[in-house]
Parts: sequence; C-alpha cells; structure tokens
Amino acid sequence: MMWKKSLVVFLLSLLTLKAALASRNKTETNTCFPEFTRPSLGSKTNTVMKGQNVSLICSNQNKSLQITYNLFWNDKHLKTKEGESMIFNLSITEVRALGPYKCKAQVLNCTRYSDPFNFTFFEPVTRPVLNVNVIQTKRDHHITLRCISFNGTLPIDYTFFEKNTIVSPVISKYVREPAEFNLTRNNTGEVEEYRCKAKNRLSNHAKYSQPFPILSTGGDSCPFCLWLLLPGLLLVLIVIILILAFWILPKYKARKAMRDKVPRDCGNTPMEVEIYENIYKNQADKESVPSLGTRPCVSTAQDENGQSEEMHYATPIFQEVKPKDHEACNEGKTAPVYSDLTF
Repeated sequence: MMWKKSLVVFLLSLLTLKAALASRNKTETNTCFPEFTRPSLGSKTNTVMKGQNVSLICSNQNKSLQITYNLFWNDKHLKTKEGESMIFNLSITEVRALGPYKCKAQVLNCTRYSDPFNFTFFEPVTRPVLNVNVIQTKRDHHITLRCISFNGTLPIDYTFFEKNTIVSPVISKYVREPAEFNLTRNNTGEVEEYRCKAKNRLSNHAKYSQPFPILSTGGDSCPFCLWLLLPGLLLVLIVIILILAFWILPKYKARKAMRDKVPRDCGNTPMEVEIYENIYKNQADKESVPSLGTRPCVSTAQDENGQSEEMHYATPIFQEVKPKDHEACNEGKTAPVYSDLTF
C-alpha cells in the first residue's frame, strides 16, 4: 500500500509543478510585453481597378520589438517578413483578390492578429455622351443638356460646362441614367459651346465629353438650317455629276464607234483622178500650177436612208504674184489681190 500512496503523491506533485510553470510563463509573457498590441493592416487606397498594383502595410505601435509579420489572404499564407513594419506588394488581377487580408504579428510565443482588410473594386468611367436640345424663340433660346457615361462604377457625378466655365452644380446619379440640366440664353448671334464631365470615386480618371457647339440666332431664323443645308447641297451636286457622267459617256462612245466604222479610201480611184484633173485644168487656164505633193482623199459614209454619200477633199495651191504686175494693173497703186478657187 505504501508504494500506491507514494505514486499518488508523485503524480500530484507533478501536476502541481506543471501548473506552476504554466502560470509562470503566462505571467512572464504579460509582464515582458504589456505594450505588444494587435497590429494594424491598411493601404493608401481601398478602391482599386482590375490589374492595379497595391501595397498593404502591417505595423505595430511598439517599434523596439523584433516582430515577425505574416500576411494571410483568407486562410492562405502569402508572405513573411521581419522588422518594425512591413509592406506587402500585391496585384489585384481578379475580383476574389480583393480580400479579406489579415496580418499576424509574432514575438517569441506571443501572437496577435490584425482586423481583416478588404479592397473595393471600382471601374473607371468612360467618355460621357452629351445630348443637347434647343428650343428657339424670338429673343432667347432654351437649352436642355443631357450627359451619361455608359460604363463606370456608380455613383457617378456629372458637371456641365459652357466652354471652360461651370454652369451647373454637381449632379450625382446612383443609377445608370443621364444627368439633365436646363438653362436659358439670350440670342447674341455667337457660337456657344457646351460639354460635360463624368467621374466616380476614382477621381483621377474623370472623363470629358466632346464639345457641342450651338449657333445663337434671333427671330424666326433656324440655327441649324445652314448645317443641314450644306450636306444636302453636296449630295445634290454629287447626283448631278453622276447623271451628267452617265448621260454624256454613252453618247461619246457611240459617236466614237460611228467614226471608227466610216470607211476611208485614199487610193488612186477614178473619182480622185477626175477631180484633180478638173482642178488642174481650171488652174491651167490662168497660170501654171506646180506639181502636187499629196493627192485628194475620198470618204464614203451612209446617211439615215442607208444611201452612200461621198465627200471629196482637195488641197488648194496658192502662188505668189509679183509686185510689178499688181502695180501695173492698179495704175501704180498698191491694193490687195483676190484669187478664185475652182473645184
């Protein structure tokens, strides 16, 4: 029985010693690191775009301790670093990479976790579209401006400009619909120019619409008639040119084909010889004619009734008359002399 009592005493002593050691370690931990608090995890921006590079900063208030930092995404361990504070660089390539993230700070057996941190995904706005409606009166004109950006994370803030001057307050839209603004301007005869700006929480990615010009006129005149008339005139001019081109070109081709079909005979035909003989004989009665270098040409064509017609061509020969003969005939006075051509 004695050995049983000894065993029980030994076991009780062992349990008491173990409890004392645990209590001692706990006391030493709380005593040695009373300033070791939970770390903080954050970023310079919590709104990001897809594919953007960001940085997470994990730090502790105590700068004298040698702390080991561990970064977790959900329950997955990402990186481990040591120092007073650590910066973790990340790339947000997909929506699930927005978080949550946690930071664990550890000194010896002491461990502290930060609060979870999440990024917010934002899509930048695209170039807005400006629509302008004008109601013209005799003295002034009423303008309705509508602006909308078809992409971008809501809410979106819209602002209207006349040239570079703001003419409207900021209009926030929490649904995908155009922002509208009305104003009235006097008729000055000058060109007015309007545009709008759209931006969301990504203020560095604000977009402007294309400028929209308006011609201010008075009376019953139409401010857009000139713009509408010019394209119409250009269209009419193009149509006229095309009509003339399609009307003249066939006629030109037909005439050219007719000329190509007309037979020509420049040979030694009896008709040629007879004509040249007549010309030569008629000229020989008055004066001698030098020998001809070329012979006439006879062309044959058909009229509308299908009958053949001949056209004869001849080359007249002129001879210089001596001045003394002219003076004798005109009693010494100079006068022009005319000659008759006989065919």
